[in-house]
Amino acid sequence: MRLQELEVIAQKMVAGNRGLLAADESTGTIEKRFKAIGVASTEESRRAYRNMLFTAPGLEKFISGVILYDETIRQKTLSNVPFADYLTGLGIVPGIKVDKGAKPLANSPDEKITEGLDGLRERLQEYYKLGARFAKWRAVIDISENIPTGYCIRANAQALARYAALCQEAQIVPIVEPEVLMDGAHGIERCAAVTVSTLKAVFDELYTHGVALEGMILKPNMVISGMLCPHQASVEQVARETLRVLKERVPAAVPGIMFLSGGQSAELATAHLNAMNVLSNHPWKLSFSYGRALQAQSLEAWKGQADRQMAGQKALIHRAACNSSACAGTYTAQMEKAA
Repeated sequence: MRLQELEVIAQKMVAGNRGLLAADESTGTIEKRFKAIGVASTEESRRAYRNMLFTAPGLEKFISGVILYDETIRQKTLSNVPFADYLTGLGIVPGIKVDKGAKPLANSPDEKITEGLDGLRERLQEYYKLGARFAKWRAVIDISENIPTGYCIRANAQALARYAALCQEAQIVPIVEPEVLMDGAHGIERCAAVTVSTLKAVFDELYTHGVALEGMILKPNMVISGMLCPHQASVEQVARETLRVLKERVPAAVPGIMFLSGGQSAELATAHLNAMNVLSNHPWKLSFSYGRALQAQSLEAWKGQADRQMAGQKALIHRAACNSSACAGTYTAQMEKAA
């Protein structure tokens, strides 16, 4: 492992008030999103959609990296340039989703364990040759009355650490993504407690597995009320609680924390990120790694029609610019009205 090269990539991913575009939806997930706008999901339509996103003029001003899916990293732009090469040419780092999804956890079927470690070393070597310089692995921690169990948290933390170690061996920066889900009726206090336990287990395992913290990125949930909770925490409360939990459990050596949106609306995810950066006084860069919160408006504007590509790109750039401003703590609601 050449740590200096990993550090350079990780620092590039969080530099300049830029963030990540998560475009790593599985074929099944993107089929559902296409169905909602009346577009058939084929290899060609998925390629056209990703082409629309990646070739948006000025994307590199706000986006530092793009998380790709296995199919996408093997595809080319409509002008016949491999997507990974095209993004690299813009100064955007190509990345790749490498997990195989969350499956029922043995002996605790209400919980999930992420699979995909078998054959990962060889897949990472191939993805590096295809141009990927970072990877992503998502663990899912659900909250209800009797879960999560310590067993689930430990099992997922160990898998994340094994994945991260293999990534660094392959000279690929690992994004470590332990997501405490916002489904459910729990309050922000319960989310905070579970997030603290999860992050403690994750960093204990990262240490045990010899993962260099300077050469990784953390992609956590924000500390937030469950979607069904009758008392939703304010934007300021979410910002304060999230920073409190992160300061308690995330070492300063980690270059950046790039939040997932986790089902929040696009505007709320941006407002929460902005509020955290307004509070400042934290040792890591705070940025975004959003999927739906960046893409939803763009997808709706595009509608699978070539003559609407510019409208889709304009919607993407608007959201990316708003989130870039949130990284600087300068986002305002007026930016939404201006659009």
